[in-house]
Amino acid sequence: MTPPANPAVRDRLRIAIQKNGRLSEPARALLSACGLSWRESRDRLFCYGESAPIDLLLVRDDDIPGLIAGGLCDLGIVGRDVLLEQAGEREQTGQPAAFREVRPLGFGSSKLMIAVPDEWDWQSPSQLEGMRIATSYPALLRGWLKQLSIEADVVTSSGSVEIAPRLGQADLVCDLVSSGATLAANHLKPVYTILDTEAVLAAPALPFGDTRADLADMLLRRLDGVLRIRDSKLLLFQASRDSLAEVISLLPDAETPTMLQVDGSDSIALQALCHGAVTWQRLEDLKRAGARGLMVLPVERMLA
Repeated sequence: MTPPANPAVRDRLRIAIQKNGRLSEPARALLSACGLSWRESRDRLFCYGESAPIDLLLVRDDDIPGLIAGGLCDLGIVGRDVLLEQAGEREQTGQPAAFREVRPLGFGSSKLMIAVPDEWDWQSPSQLEGMRIATSYPALLRGWLKQLSIEADVVTSSGSVEIAPRLGQADLVCDLVSSGATLAANHLKPVYTILDTEAVLAAPALPFGDTRADLADMLLRRLDGVLRIRDSKLLLFQASRDSLAEVISLLPDAETPTMLQVDGSDSIALQALCHGAVTWQRLEDLKRAGARGLMVLPVERMLA
């Protein structure tokens, strides 16, 4: 049993992200929104941080947890499914935990689901007893089956899982589902969700003991600010004192409004940071409740 590698002492933070694929561009955009910029190497595998001592390593999605475990990178943006699958593999082979999820990032969402042939009359997971299930996520599937005390044959596949039942390799599949179109093309239907997954920020199981701790804290503060205002708007308006309660009741997703007395009148000027959609209908409802002079402003940055 080999313990996770002790991370090297460094004064720069290294983040691994997917080089190509559905998580690549959203990950770069999110980090750029945190004020980070880089100079890319000629081989397009390493990006040197220019605005902060935070570098990027461009790799395959599946390699990111292992790079964190080996101390070759400090943080990673990776699918939760990949992170938990490799964590499950380590647990099942007696290795200690080497990485953990730090933040969900709100993009790249999909579901790891059980999918059965169209003709099946699905009732419950107990129907899986004794079945052959093809999957690219054997550790996650075995862990789920164990929780339910179901004995089934897990058939590991690294290719197109959906075709396994048609080839006679399995009775059903466990695979990632986004639109469901690939399953439908292979006469399968999703019936049970094992895991809701999305892109997450992953970190080593043990905290940093050097300058990287401060850099990681700074990055997390900026990430939290960016994620918090992603769909947020600043709402400015005035209202009379006697209509305040009704107006504020229409802002359940807003932080506590800032209120200022308007000189020479009974009116109150308010500003509220709303974390939900501020639609035309919502503005009409606020106006009927007594708000006036309504203005909706974009929020570019926020630091708690």
